[in-house]
Amino acid sequence: MPFFRWFYRIVFLVMTLSAILAGYLYHSITVPISLSSEDTFEVRAGDSAYSLGKELSSKGLISQPFLTRVVAKLHPEWVPKVGKYAIDPTMNLLDLMSLFDSGQSIFYSITLLEGKTTQDFLRTMQAKGNISMTLLEATNEEIAQRIGLDVTHPEGQFFANTYRYHDGDTDVSILKHAYELMSQTLSTLWDNKAANLPYKSPYDALIMASIIEKETGVPEERPLIAGVFISRLLKGMRLQTDPTVIYGLGESFKGNLTRKGLQDSSPYNTYRYYGLPPTPIANVGRDAIAAALNPDKTNALYFVAKGDGTHAFSNTLKEHNQAVRKYQYKRREDYRSTPESSK
Repeated sequence: MPFFRWFYRIVFLVMTLSAILAGYLYHSITVPISLSSEDTFEVRAGDSAYSLGKELSSKGLISQPFLTRVVAKLHPEWVPKVGKYAIDPTMNLLDLMSLFDSGQSIFYSITLLEGKTTQDFLRTMQAKGNISMTLLEATNEEIAQRIGLDVTHPEGQFFANTYRYHDGDTDVSILKHAYELMSQTLSTLWDNKAANLPYKSPYDALIMASIIEKETGVPEERPLIAGVFISRLLKGMRLQTDPTVIYGLGESFKGNLTRKGLQDSSPYNTYRYYGLPPTPIANVGRDAIAAALNPDKTNALYFVAKGDGTHAFSNTLKEHNQAVRKYQYKRREDYRSTPESSK
């Protein structure tokens, strides 16, 4: 009889201690983390439940490192995903480990503007400071290959838009997204284009869209600018547009297009060569592509900047020369080629 009495006492003691331990563990993984305000926590490649426990404990967020192992035993299907996560004082350890498993890490945003070159896009990404830059020293051909383009020159292939990304994402991944969006948009608009356009392919339309984007910062003018350029192409006239020449000059352009620059032998010099330049000269958004594929019908063959960001359009060379004398020979003091609100 004494043996059974001691046995029951030991069993009762073990059960009591187990209940106390279970209560302690339950409390420890469900009590709010020790955090006074919203913060971030980064899960790195190779992190395990144990390493996360050490990190969380060292930051004072949980009381003991082994608690993450307890959660891992309760939820073995949870696998921490690499990323930077937003955490707040209302969360407990269960919430944290569930969040890390979800992969719902912090999104950042980056705006790639219309009218900017691919190199401009790369500089914009570099300035964010949390994008892994792999293309800064790459040639055009290497960039095209890394993105998976079907052309050897990447200019104009990336849709100007605002994109979301995770901390540490690469420039390649962002540009691939921009390329996919450009391909989808161009394909859709090409299927709904106007008749009798002088384009052999959607790529030609993209080249025209880039010229339109660089010529005006006024959205309402895009279809009219497109109409002028298309009329010139159909009549066998040279485009004679400064932005293409400037693009061809590259780093040698110092901000003022000189007579010497206009005589440059680059294939982008539309004062010397007929037709479209060989590639787009900038990246664009939907509006410029839509203008290139559905231009306004106009008799105008010329236009000149008025100095307030808009343009004066002319049907004849005589009218154009008069507009040039009016707006260019005696420029207003606040002269600008784009509107104040333009990018």
